[in-house]
Amino acid sequence: MRNGIVYLAALILSTGICLAAGPQKADSTAAPNWKAAKIDGHRTGVTAPSKDNVKTAIGTVEKGVYTAPNGRVFKKGATPAVARLMIDAQPAMAPVKEVLGYSEQEMKRYRPQCELSNWFTDFLRAKTAELTGRKVDVAIYNFGGIRTDMPQGNITVDDVMSMFPFRNTLCYVALKGSDLRAIFDFLARTGMQAVSGVQLVVRNHRLESVKVGGEPLDDKKTYGVATINFLLTGGDGLFIARNAQELIDSGVYVKDALIPYIQRLTRESTAIIGRLDDRVAVFNDELENKEE
Repeated sequence: MRNGIVYLAALILSTGICLAAGPQKADSTAAPNWKAAKIDGHRTGVTAPSKDNVKTAIGTVEKGVYTAPNGRVFKKGATPAVARLMIDAQPAMAPVKEVLGYSEQEMKRYRPQCELSNWFTDFLRAKTAELTGRKVDVAIYNFGGIRTDMPQGNITVDDVMSMFPFRNTLCYVALKGSDLRAIFDFLARTGMQAVSGVQLVVRNHRLESVKVGGEPLDDKKTYGVATINFLLTGGDGLFIARNAQELIDSGVYVKDALIPYIQRLTRESTAIIGRLDDRVAVFNDELENKEE
């Protein structure tokens, strides 16, 4: 009910682009019911507030009268009450509006790879190695675990929580090369997920080649894999922990690892930058022949 009220408030006040989440279960498999509504602010001039500009972004309510940022005055109806609700909620929301860092580009989510998934899985691989003290060769993360795009400009706590809202923990899994190959075979058939440390070539939904660290995958070698607990035993059809030679769950949630990392980038005057590379190449000869 509370989410519904806040969403209604955003609609009435026309705040810009609103994301509202429905009820979410506590387990990792539950997906928020994200709904996006584009709102142009023509009624009130309201914009999404930061923690320091509530009055100029939302307006004020005095003696039951709402004065919007564009000067319009609302005395009747639900608008003053809704505005009061939104304004009163801002102090509690201030911590999630803290600016963590800066992204030089908007990074949208799309398969088989994108700037955002590449940036994040590279972080996942490095951070899992740091947390576990193990050599990590590969990272695998599900695209469904990245819920929103990364905006260009300042990145807030709220942005990180919106992108990675699940209570998933960083995990290390040691796998034989043959088991790792089986995972990539599955992804080639069913749909690619976000990866790091590998070069995959998929043709007509079949794994054509795979390299790890620039070298062909060795079925007899043991590789360190960074992932999340959701993907260990069936999440998105993946069973990464199957046949694991070693398994370490760091107990650290994705967002709790990512927020300090972005803060460190800021201290080092480093922007968030994602890049495309040759880690995943997918070809569909049948589709290409039809287009010709």
